[in-house]
Amino acid sequence: MKNFTSVYDIDNLQEIIAKALKIKENPLENPTKGKGKTIGLVFLNSSLRTRLSSQIAAQNLGFNVLILNAAQEAWNLEFADGTVMNGDTVEHIKDAIEVLNQYCDIIAVRCFAGMKNKEDDVNESILSQFLKYAKVPVVSLESATRHPLQSLADCITITENWPEDRKPKVVLTWAPHIKPIAQAVGNSFTEWMQQMDVDFVITNPEGYDLDKNFTKDTPVIHDQYKALKDADFVYVKNWSSFDDYANMPKVEGNWMLTNEKLALTNDAKVMHCLPVRRNLELSDEIMDGENSIIYQQAKNRIFSAQAVFSEILDELK
Repeated sequence: MKNFTSVYDIDNLQEIIAKALKIKENPLENPTKGKGKTIGLVFLNSSLRTRLSSQIAAQNLGFNVLILNAAQEAWNLEFADGTVMNGDTVEHIKDAIEVLNQYCDIIAVRCFAGMKNKEDDVNESILSQFLKYAKVPVVSLESATRHPLQSLADCITITENWPEDRKPKVVLTWAPHIKPIAQAVGNSFTEWMQQMDVDFVITNPEGYDLDKNFTKDTPVIHDQYKALKDADFVYVKNWSSFDDYANMPKVEGNWMLTNEKLALTNDAKVMHCLPVRRNLELSDEIMDGENSIIYQQAKNRIFSAQAVFSEILDELK
């Protein structure tokens, strides 16, 4: 594994899930595997689980860990090529990455969608520059279009809760929000589910279909009640419109998941990547109920990161 930015960087999904589950049994089994190596965790956006889980995972392997909250602690970065830097930006991204090349053996970066220019986001205007200028492996801690470490943790969590007697039905359902949210988690989860042996469907209101480059042949159902029927897993997530980019078309009806809707399922386990706006995206009764495996998901973020970092170390040695 040279870089890790999507499911397509994984040679065998089931093997890395198995590796992560083995790591979970004993996270400190290889505490010196990363000894003498430095990983730089670069955050251009806020983070709780991604930052802490990645740091724990790296420390479990013996890495020296550098954390840079670039939006608060670094110079204002310029991302455009050929620009005359006579404004607020102080350092060009290519220079910053070249310095990181000198300090780090792996660069992990978190960069959200700008939600202003569709073309920039679809083309990963920030992550693509890290991949272009980095001379060491790059790990995506979430980008404009994907959240691969979250998706790997989701696959681990589903595997741990796999029903014994059937192929599970997994439903990705849209949820309400107060502001436009990027499609990265929905896109990424969709790609990873397409590589799992599950029956997978997406349900969202009209006007909120994800990019067809990600959904491909996955069924998209605009009736949430119909989609939830007989589900074994329900993944709840908000996203803004892709076609009417970064906007929030009017939605009819209440799309928040409740116990009443959960009764339509096969006693489904409920998932969410967090943070969650309680009683807007998910009701308290769901969040705090026995069907929620949301905190299990959050814990598995450690082991998804540790499995990926370990795979990259194998390439470095």
